[in-house]
Amino acid sequence: HVWVEDPTLAWIDGEVLSIKNNEVHVQTSNGKKVTTDRSKVFPKDMEAPPGGVDDMTRLSYLHEPGVLQNLATRYELNEIYTYTGSILIAVNPFQRLPHLYDTHMMEQYKGADFGELSPHVFAIADVAYREMINEGKNNSILVSGESGAGKTETTKMLMRYLAHLGGRSGVEGRTVEQQVLESNPVLEAFGNAKTVRNNNSSRFGKFVEIQFDKTGRISGAAIRTYLLERSRVCQINTPERNYHCFYFLCAAPHEDTQRYKLADARSFHYLNQSSCIEVEGINDAEEYLATRRAMDIVGINEEEQEAIFRVVAAVLHIGNINFAKGKEVDSSVIQDDNSRFHLNTASELLECDCNNLEKALITREIVTPEEIITRTLDPESALASRDALAKTIYSRLFDWIVEKINVSIGQDPNSKQLIGVLDIYGFESFKINSFEQLCINYTNEKLQQHFNQHVFKMEQEEYTREEINWSYIEFVDNQDVLDLIEKKGGLIALLDEACMFPRSTHETFAQKLYTTFKNNKRFVKPKLSRTDFTVVHYAGDVTYQADHFLDKNKDYVVAEHQDLLNASSCPFVASLFPTLPEESSKSSKFSSIGSRFKLQLQSLMETLSSTEPHYIRCVKPNNLLKPAIFENTNVIQQLRCGGVLEAIRISCAGYPTRKTFYEFVNRFGVLGPELLEGSNDDKIACQKILEKMKLENYQIGKTKVFLRAGQMADLDARRAEVLGKAARIIQRLMRTYIARKQFVLVRRSTTHLQSFVRGTLVRNLYECMRREAAAVKIQKNVRRHKARESYLLLQAATVTLQTGLRAMSARKEFRFRKETKAAVHIQARWRCHRDYSHYKNMQRAVLTYQCAWRQRLARRELRNLKMAARETGALKEAKDKLEKRVEELTWRLGLEKRLRTDLEEAKAQEIAKLQETLHDLQLQVEEAKTMATKEREAARKAIEEAPPVIKETPVLVEDTEKVNSLTAEVDQLKALLQTERQATETAKKEHAEAERRNEELMKKFEGAEKKIEQLQDTAQRLEEKATNMESENKVLRQQAVAISPTAKALAAYPKSPFQLRTPEIVNAPNGEVKSSPDVTPISLNLKELEAEEKPQKSLNEKQQENQDLLIKCVSQDLGFSSGRAIAACVIYRCLLHWRSFEVERTGVFDRIIQTIGSAIE
Repeated sequence: HVWVEDPTLAWIDGEVLSIKNNEVHVQTSNGKKVTTDRSKVFPKDMEAPPGGVDDMTRLSYLHEPGVLQNLATRYELNEIYTYTGSILIAVNPFQRLPHLYDTHMMEQYKGADFGELSPHVFAIADVAYREMINEGKNNSILVSGESGAGKTETTKMLMRYLAHLGGRSGVEGRTVEQQVLESNPVLEAFGNAKTVRNNNSSRFGKFVEIQFDKTGRISGAAIRTYLLERSRVCQINTPERNYHCFYFLCAAPHEDTQRYKLADARSFHYLNQSSCIEVEGINDAEEYLATRRAMDIVGINEEEQEAIFRVVAAVLHIGNINFAKGKEVDSSVIQDDNSRFHLNTASELLECDCNNLEKALITREIVTPEEIITRTLDPESALASRDALAKTIYSRLFDWIVEKINVSIGQDPNSKQLIGVLDIYGFESFKINSFEQLCINYTNEKLQQHFNQHVFKMEQEEYTREEINWSYIEFVDNQDVLDLIEKKGGLIALLDEACMFPRSTHETFAQKLYTTFKNNKRFVKPKLSRTDFTVVHYAGDVTYQADHFLDKNKDYVVAEHQDLLNASSCPFVASLFPTLPEESSKSSKFSSIGSRFKLQLQSLMETLSSTEPHYIRCVKPNNLLKPAIFENTNVIQQLRCGGVLEAIRISCAGYPTRKTFYEFVNRFGVLGPELLEGSNDDKIACQKILEKMKLENYQIGKTKVFLRAGQMADLDARRAEVLGKAARIIQRLMRTYIARKQFVLVRRSTTHLQSFVRGTLVRNLYECMRREAAAVKIQKNVRRHKARESYLLLQAATVTLQTGLRAMSARKEFRFRKETKAAVHIQARWRCHRDYSHYKNMQRAVLTYQCAWRQRLARRELRNLKMAARETGALKEAKDKLEKRVEELTWRLGLEKRLRTDLEEAKAQEIAKLQETLHDLQLQVEEAKTMATKEREAARKAIEEAPPVIKETPVLVEDTEKVNSLTAEVDQLKALLQTERQATETAKKEHAEAERRNEELMKKFEGAEKKIEQLQDTAQRLEEKATNMESENKVLRQQAVAISPTAKALAAYPKSPFQLRTPEIVNAPNGEVKSSPDVTPISLNLKELEAEEKPQKSLNEKQQENQDLLIKCVSQDLGFSSGRAIAACVIYRCLLHWRSFEVERTGVFDRIIQTIGSAIE
C-alpha cells in the first residue's frame, strides 16, 4: 500500500500492481490505474492509529502524504492541534470549541510536561513560561500562517493563558493582559482589512511583549508594530477592501457623518477602486460604535477620538482631490468644484490653511545655495504628492494609536524577563503579486531561516541527548534567497537605485534585474513578459509584476507637507508632525520603504534571536471559511509555506524514524523470536534484530533506535513476509477446525430436523380433524343466519312498501289541495285584471275629455293673450313716461346739490372775510391802548421832572386834548365793532336759513329717490309679468300645437316680443346727471298703471302667490322624512308642476337660489 500524487486530492492511497524498472503501476482507492516514477511513490502505514498521532515525529513514515493524512484524520475528530516535535500545528476549525479554552483546561496544562497531554496552544505557552521562570531566559512565540488561518485568535488564547499563569491587577481595576486584549479591536479597526483569503486580515506585524517581574507576575506590556502596509491606503483591488476604519466611519450615525461631511463609501476614490464595499457578517455601523467603546477602554478620551476620526475623514477627502492641467507648462490646478469642496473640507478637518494645502499639493520648493526655487507639478505628480500625503498622515496616525495604547497599558522599565508573541502575516502568492507580496515573502523567508535553524538545533539536541553520531548530516538553508533580496546589489538595493533616478521606469528596472540575476538559480525570467520576474522561495515559485514597484517603494518626506501640518491649529494634528531638526529638514526628501522595511525586519530578527523561540503554524483547511471541510491541496500548500515540510526535510536528512526500544521490539520482534528468548534487555534485542536484517547506517541511542529514510519500509516488508507465513499456517489449521465443526453441526441439525418433521405431520392431522368439526358448527350457524337475514329483509321490504303507499296517497291529497288553491288565486287575479283594465279605460277617457276641455280653455286664453299683446304699446308708452320722469327728477336733484354747494362756499368765504376784519380791528384797538399807555407814562414822567408852577397849565391842556382824541377813536372803534357784530349775526341767520332750505331739499330728494325706486320696482314687475306672460303664451302655444289640429295655424302667429329697457342714466364728468334734450317733466299716475295691469293679473298673480308660498315654505326648517329632504322634494315637484324647466327664462330660480344662499349665510 502506497501514496501517489493526485491533481485533485494532492495525495491518494492505492495498491501496487506491478513494478517495472523505475515505473510503478498502482490501483488507486478511487478505481483508477496510475503509472508513476518510483521516486514519487511513498509507503503507507497500514498500522497507523485510526485517530492519528499527537506528534508527527512518531509516524512510521515521515513524509508529505503521511503528515497530510494524519492532520485530516485528527481534523475529522475536532482535534485541531498536532505536534511536529516542539512545533504546534493549529488547523482553524471555523467554529467555536469552548471546551478547549475554559478555565478547567488551563488548570490541566498548568505545570504539565510537554507532550504529557494532548497538543494544545496552552502547552506551548506553558513551556515558554516555565523556561522563563526556571532558566531566566526571554522567550518568544511565533504565530504564523496565511490570512484566515486563525493567527489572531491563537494570539488571544496565548495571552489569556499567560494572564492565567501570571496575572495581576492593573490600574483602574483592569489587568494588564485585559488591556492588551482590549486593544485588539482598536488595532484591528486601523490595521486590518479584507483580502482575497480573509475578511479580517492583519496588514501589519504585531509583537506583543508581556513583561514579568521576579516572582513571575505580569508587570507590564508593550505592543511593537512592524511593516504596516501603507500603500493600501491609496491602492486596492477587487475583491479586497481598504482598512476597516474608513468603512466604519462612513457607516457612522448621521450626526457624525454630517460633522465630518461624509457620504456613502462608494463616493470616495480610496474606497471605490474595489467593488467590494460591504462584507457579509460585518455590520460597519455596529463596528464603529464598538471601536469607540474599545477606545474608551484603552484610555483614548473623547477629544482624542474626535481628532482621530477627523484625521481619518480628512484622508478620505484628500483622496477625492483631483487635478487638471494648468495654463503653464507642467503645472496643475484643482480640477472642478467637487475637488475644491473636498480640498476645503480636508483643510477644515486638519485645521490648516486651505491655500497652503493647495500650494503644498501642486508645487515643490527646491533649495539651492543661491535661492529657493518654487516649481509647479504636473497633474500626475500632483496626484503622487496627494497620495504621499495621505499615506504619511495615516501611518503616523497608526503609530500614534500604538504609542497611546502602550502608554495606557504601562511598561515596566525594571522588568528583566519577557515573553513575546509575534503575530505576522504569512507567505502570500496570488495571481497578481506586487511590492507588498515581495516584502511579506521576504519577511517569511527570514522567519523560515530562523525556523530552520531552530529545527536543526532541536535535531542536534536530540542526537546529542541520545549520544549518536550526526556530524555528516547536511542542513538545508535558504540563505541564497535572502542574499538575492537583501544583499548589497540585491533586489531592494536595485529598486532603491532605480527610485533615485527620475527617468527610471518599471521596464528599465525589470531589465536591470534580468541583467544582474540572469545566472542566479533563485531568479527566473518569464518567457512572455517584459516586466515580470519569478523568485524561487522555499514555499514555491512566486511571479511578481514590477509595474508599480517604483511608486510603492517611494516614500516622499515632503517638507511642504511637514511644515503645513506642523503649523495646524489642531494640537493633535501638529503632534503627528513634530518639528524636524534642521539637518534632517535639509536632507534628501526621498526615503525607501524597502530599506526601512529591511531595517525593521533586522530589528525584529535581533529581538527574536535574543529569545528562546517557540513555533505555532496556523493552517486554514479551506477557502470557504466553513467547518468540517478539509481541502488537501490547500493544506499541503500551507504546510509548504509554513515551513512544516521543510522541517520534515531536515528530519529526513538525518534519522526521520525514531522508535523507543520497547516499541521497536514490540513491532519487529517477530523477525527474530529466538533472539528474544532468555533476554530481558530491549536494547540488545534491537541490536540483534537489526544485525540479523543486515541493515546499515542506523544508530542506537540511549532510549531510541534511529533509522535512516527507507529502512523502516524494508523492516516492514520483511515483517510482512514473516507474518504472511504465519498467517498461512494459522489459516490451514483454522480451515480444518472449521470443517470439523461444520460436520458436527450438520449431523446435529439432521436429527433435530427429523424430530421436527414427525411432530409437524401429527400436528397437521390433528389440525385437519379439528377443522372438520369446526366446519359443521359453522355451517349450522351460517344457515340460521341466512334464514334470519331473509326474514328481516322481507319484513323491511313490507314496511317500506306500506310507507311508500301512504306517502303517495298523502302527496295526492296535497297536490289536489294545492291545485284548488291555485285556481282560486288565478280567478282572483283575473277579476282584478278585468276591473283594473276597465278602470284604466275610464281614466284614459276622462283624461281625453280633460285635455279637450283644457284645449278649449287654452284657445280662450290664447285670444286673451293676443289682446294683451295688442296693449303692449300702451305699456311701452307708460314705461317711456316713467323713464322721462326719472331723468327729470335726477336732473333736479343734481341741480339742487350744485346750488347748495355754491351757497355753502360763498357763505364760508364771507365768514372768513368778516373774521379777518374783526381780527384787524382788535389789533388796532390793542395798538391804541398801547400808545395811550405809553403817552400816559411819558406825561407822568414829564410832570415829575418839570417845575410845578411854570408848566402845570400847558401840560393839562395837551393831555386833555390827547385823551379826548383817544376817547373819540375808541368810540369809533366800538361803533365799528358793533357794526361788524350785527353783520355777523345777519350772516349767521342767512346761514341757518340756507341750512333749513337744504334740509327741505334733501327731504324732497329722498322722496324723489323713493319714488324712483318705486318706479323701478314697478317697471321690474312689469318686465317679469311680461316675461311670464310670454313664457305662458309659449307653453300654451306648444300645448295647442300638440292637441289642436289647427296647430299649424297657431304656430304661424308671431311671438310677442317684450323688450323693456331700464332707464339709462349717464354720469357726466362733474357728477351731474345728463339727460336727453327732448325730455320733459311728466307726472305719472300710479292708479292708471294699476288700472292697466288688472286685465293681466289673473294668471300672473296666482303664479306669483304660488312662488311666494314656495319661498316661504323653503325658508322654514322642514327637516327630513324617511331619509329624504322635504324642501328639495317640494321645490322639484313644484317646478315640475309649473313646467318651469320648459321655459327659457323665469325668475323663480333666482328667488330660490337667493333664498337658499341667504339661509346658508
